Amino acid sequence: MTSLIGFSFSRWWSMVLKEFIQLRRDRLTFGMIIGLPIIQMALFGFAINSDPKHMPTAIISADQSEMTRTFIASMKASEYFEIVGVLPSEEAGRAALAQGKVQFVLNIPAGFTRSVLRGEHPALLVEADATDPVATGTALASVGQFASSVAAKDLTGPLKSLVGGKAPFEVRVHRLYNPEGITQYNIIPGLMGLILTMTLALITGLAITRERERGTMENLLAMPVKPIEIMTGKITPYIFIGLIQATIILLAARFVFRVPFAGSIITLYLTVLLFVVATLTVGITLSSLAQNQLQAMQMTMFYFLPSMLLSGFMFPFQGMPKWAQYIGNLLPLTHFNRLIRGIFLKGNQWWDLWPDIWPIIVFTLVAMTIAVKVYRRTID
Repeated sequence: MTSLIGFSFSRWWSMVLKEFIQLRRDRLTFGMIIGLPIIQMALFGFAINSDPKHMPTAIISADQSEMTRTFIASMKASEYFEIVGVLPSEEAGRAALAQGKVQFVLNIPAGFTRSVLRGEHPALLVEADATDPVATGTALASVGQFASSVAAKDLTGPLKSLVGGKAPFEVRVHRLYNPEGITQYNIIPGLMGLILTMTLALITGLAITRERERGTMENLLAMPVKPIEIMTGKITPYIFIGLIQATIILLAARFVFRVPFAGSIITLYLTVLLFVVATLTVGITLSSLAQNQLQAMQMTMFYFLPSMLLSGFMFPFQGMPKWAQYIGNLLPLTHFNRLIRGIFLKGNQWWDLWPDIWPIIVFTLVAMTIAVKVYRRTID
């Protein structure tokens, strides 16, 4: 090929071919180029929904009648509420809300139908877990319309006079844990998990690859140290860094953003400790799998993006399709968001938190096992 003012097309084409060969050999980078846009489109296009439907709802019913059944049917027809069970008492309803098993509890008092027929204008009670005001706002706004629907269907003929100028009964809404609907109360506690995930996973993700690139891996391999000792030894210093970060966020949440704190400080720090260890274990696992620091950073991004979008931090978890919820429930950040918000706003204790604690423990054990197995292969 000819040259133009010292520019060689032959040399230029050789460089182009060289870069294509390097891209072909670096499968992780090529996978990120193709995979990251696909993941983003799938998550934002299918999984993200700011208007959640079919949220779990429990019923406490002391009155069984055609009218109460019509009201429940109206809730189902709105698609915002999905009846998942019947609870025996108000205490059981509060416990279900505190543990996050349900989003709403409908309480039908005894003698409700009789009071309606007497024209006494009784009230139904809908209690909501309002820690995330975005998730419950639209659903609660629709509740007031159900009374008119029930009246139009069941109060006909001789009973039509009971309708009058207003609904024959009232639907009262109690927004628990965040009655004013302040979004900072939901976002700021969730930021703790997001910041810890972003920083700790990245820092430890570079731990093993840094040893390789600096040429100190040979010295590390020559030492009479077991893989589990190396892994746990590397993450231990960062546990204290994670606790320091959590303390800074906690102080800012309490004294700058005025987020109420209803739980135990000991329970909070034990929960943070579990999550920090889980996040560090993810980082050390990615570091063992990666060949260099660039790959470690890319793997961290692949882990961080779904954690941020599918954990319920940015978008209501209940608004996601079932497949996205299954993926989200595999991630420690999803459970940590529920734990930290439950401690901050609900004052949850260990028995309330256990359903979200054991998945983090299992995740940590699985990730550490993978890291040790992969590290042993590098020794061989």
